[in-house]
Amino acid sequence: MKISRYLQALALALLASCAGLLQAAAIYPINQATILAGSKFDIKVEFNSVVNPADVIIELNGASLNTFTKNKPEFIANENGKGSSVYIRDVQLPKAGKYQVTAKAQQEQLQVSWDVYASGPRRVKNVILFIGDGMTIANRTTARVLSKGIQEGKYQGRLAFDDMPSTAMIGTSGSDSLITDSANSMSAYTTGHKTAVNAMGVYVSRASDNLSHPKVETIAELVKRNTKMSVGIVSDAELEDATPGAMVSHTRRRADKQYIADQLLASGAEVILGGGSAYFYPQSAKGSKRKDEKNLVESFKSNGYQVAFTKQELISAAQSKNTKKLFGVFHPDNMDGSLDRLYLKKNTVEQYPNQPDLTEMTQSAIDVLSRNPNGFFLMVEAALIDKFNHPLDWERAAFDTIMLSNAVQIARDFAKTHPDTLIIVTPDHTHSGSISGVVHDDKPGPLREKVGIYADAGYPNYPKADIQGYPNKIDVSKRIAFFYGNYPDHYETLHPKLDGTFVPAIKSEDGKYVANPQYLQLQEDAIHVGGNLPSHQESGVHTADDAVLNAQGPGSEKFKGFMDNTEVFKVMVESLGLGSK
Repeated sequence: MKISRYLQALALALLASCAGLLQAAAIYPINQATILAGSKFDIKVEFNSVVNPADVIIELNGASLNTFTKNKPEFIANENGKGSSVYIRDVQLPKAGKYQVTAKAQQEQLQVSWDVYASGPRRVKNVILFIGDGMTIANRTTARVLSKGIQEGKYQGRLAFDDMPSTAMIGTSGSDSLITDSANSMSAYTTGHKTAVNAMGVYVSRASDNLSHPKVETIAELVKRNTKMSVGIVSDAELEDATPGAMVSHTRRRADKQYIADQLLASGAEVILGGGSAYFYPQSAKGSKRKDEKNLVESFKSNGYQVAFTKQELISAAQSKNTKKLFGVFHPDNMDGSLDRLYLKKNTVEQYPNQPDLTEMTQSAIDVLSRNPNGFFLMVEAALIDKFNHPLDWERAAFDTIMLSNAVQIARDFAKTHPDTLIIVTPDHTHSGSISGVVHDDKPGPLREKVGIYADAGYPNYPKADIQGYPNKIDVSKRIAFFYGNYPDHYETLHPKLDGTFVPAIKSEDGKYVANPQYLQLQEDAIHVGGNLPSHQESGVHTADDAVLNAQGPGSEKFKGFMDNTEVFKVMVESLGLGSK
């Protein structure tokens, strides 16, 4: 009896183990993939067991794969001890249509479906893609309140992207999770393929090397391969960060920043502007984060780029009509946000006082790229919206949303004389913030009682914005009551953080994050808020809420209703005619 139960338990365990193995087998691109006709991508098949290469049969719509590509397959007998794998690199499917893909070997059979679409003819000369990283609805609303003002319920102006004619709700989830990060969400925009958290330009397979996963072509690569257009990449984060990195890179891990810096150089993009200089200098240079002696700054110079390290050098280089290629790095890490650079002079502004604004980088990029009569593709990221939303610093996020609006206005002004320009403004994902009322300092009682709600909220009393759209004071007596929906333990002060970006939690001796006591010391009536995130999480996290996209120009009419983030790529490549016709 005991032996029988033991055998039964063993059989169940083996079945469970086999089920797990069966789930591991895969074909890449994955099921439901949408693929631009003529674009390059890797096919990879992963079997559960070790198979004989002579037994492997891969078919598309019932015909041998050899019918569609002459590229020779690479066979891995037993990849990481998990079974045999087959790679076919740089596949191109020039004909649009539905494809059933099957892979067989011995007793295993796998199947996925792909939808390959043609781009049609080119409709626009230029595309400008603005990414408000992590920008949620509440970031837009607070930016509008601060920048334009509101009287008796009516805003006294609009952000530059508020009245664009086309609007869509964008789903941002990745292939592996409801919640995305900036790497795979941006990768969906730049490749049209879903992938997993922390990955860009690849499907995440069982490969152990970050750079060996099956690749998909990016829009920057398509532009360079198929046209004579120019490409621009602008960000106020490190240029090796997820969003700019996804324009040119193919890696499982967004943390491969040295590789991403190398790819930026190799990409041939005519304009590259942002932070992250630490990865462009050899390891022997002070402050370098490289692990080798490559000097990418010198390589850019050798490749004919004008190089800028300050705002003044950037503007001067961009205004020169002889400048056709421009590389600028203005900070070893992420650049400082507009609230600190323009008003508070906190964070690292004293160390790096000559950082350009996103507007100046946008104008410089357009000035240089527009000298190419064949057109351009430009990506501009307002990265710090996300980097301030994470630590629950809504004022800094609002100021950088205003800065994004100012940058978008520059593009819209350009489009007035260049109507063959498609402009898109979208987050890559969202955060959890919302506006719940107005804080009134003169209300009696504990701090929480100072939050006016409904009729008691009234309106904040921020001063009228200056010519750039910013109020010159934020610690006023009636302030927006802005609360995030997910957070670590922290002290809520209901005041802006004038001494530097909010640091809500710090790591305790047991490795868990606890409320940062600094804010209780600064403000004794600060409210302790118990976190609703895992205790190992130090800041707020991304949400699955839909992102709001706005657009104008030829092709923008395709943005409507609810769309998947991969469809943003589709609209761009169709507008530029980048695929097989």
